[in-house]
Amino acid sequence: MGKWKIVILILALAGAGYATWRYARNQKTEPKYRFAKVERGDLAQNVTATGTLQPLIVVKVGTQVSGTLQKINVDFNSPVKANEVVAQLDPDLLQAKTSQDRANLARAEANVLKQKASLAEAERTLKRQKELRGQNVISQAELDAAQSAYEVALALVAVAEAEVAQAKAALELSQINLKHATITSPIDGVVVSRDVDVGQTVAASLQSPTLFTIANDLTKMQVHANVDEADIGKVKPQQPVTFTVDAFPEDVFKGQVAQIRLNPTTVQNVVTYTVVIDADNPGAKLLPGLTANVALLVAKRENALKAPNAAMRFQPGPDAVIVAPPAPAGSAGKEAKAESVGKEAKGPPGAGAPREMGKYSRGEGGKGGSGGKWGGGRREASSTVYVALPDGKLKPIKLKLGITDGSSTEVLESELSEGQDVIIGSAVTTATRPGGPTPATPWSTRMR
Repeated sequence: MGKWKIVILILALAGAGYATWRYARNQKTEPKYRFAKVERGDLAQNVTATGTLQPLIVVKVGTQVSGTLQKINVDFNSPVKANEVVAQLDPDLLQAKTSQDRANLARAEANVLKQKASLAEAERTLKRQKELRGQNVISQAELDAAQSAYEVALALVAVAEAEVAQAKAALELSQINLKHATITSPIDGVVVSRDVDVGQTVAASLQSPTLFTIANDLTKMQVHANVDEADIGKVKPQQPVTFTVDAFPEDVFKGQVAQIRLNPTTVQNVVTYTVVIDADNPGAKLLPGLTANVALLVAKRENALKAPNAAMRFQPGPDAVIVAPPAPAGSAGKEAKAESVGKEAKGPPGAGAPREMGKYSRGEGGKGGSGGKWGGGRREASSTVYVALPDGKLKPIKLKLGITDGSSTEVLESELSEGQDVIIGSAVTTATRPGGPTPATPWSTRMR
């Protein structure tokens, strides 16, 4: 009885193995493809960069004299007018210095009067000595002494007058320093930074200390964008620009290129150039210091025929049946063994459209209904996409390409038409051969 149980167990195992082998033998994979349509519409190619928002004009207000801050009239975000008093230094020391210099000036002016009186006395003495010498009453030496005394008095008058001029200059400097104790705004604007407090002592040395930072007009802003050296050649003055900021992710702001600065910046062997972009800021919505995500419009096409970039990256699998393209003229002799037009050929793994880079050209439009204002700098390239025929075979189609926005590319020349489906990927599904057992596993999809 035990032997029969063993025999039955062996037969059961054999039957199960045969069923498993039969199930695996009847399985096959059939390619299923994902499609996208060739469309017609507007296409824009942009150079992307990041930058920082800054006011159009920023002035750092400092002090030319040292002293203690006695009063501050403005704070952060305070609107100010030109020549409005924003702070006041303690003027006591400066006023005392002004009074001292004024007294020095008065003393110098009095000294001029004294020296002029001495000059008049020396002049009278010289006149008498000349008369006495004419009468031989005095010697020539006495006359010479009188002449020398007169000339010395004349020189002392000149020295006294120079001291007056010097005292006037010192007084004028003291008055200017006293005036600078009252700090005013040089422009109309808004205070964006206040770096001092009342009672703080500021010292004006080789570098003037900054008390306030005033932005001229926050309704006009600039974006200082860092553009990579590979893209800077595509940027031109007056180019339109759009940008967004994280603070207002739903809003798109507009501007235009105002300046391309020639001074490069190198950080870790990455070379960038600063591009200055003017932008309106109605309502002062944009704030200084915000990071801007910039898109500089390089080229634009209107009503262009567009093919999805995913279709140009698609490569048929090893089981795909590809219709061979027509043989080039004059190649029939050497390619006699090759497939004729319409003959089927299986594509090897990785077989796909060669991407051939073409020459650069300029133009305002191109075939495929393209055209637009910003049409310079178009890169012409070639690629290949695949379409599925009704019998399941794949047909390669050559494309001549124009600009791209990263997801779609302009088609300049091709047999593709608007609305036609192109393959953008494959999904392999598992099925059974006709007459085979029904698979026990659920439908599965593998993306390639």
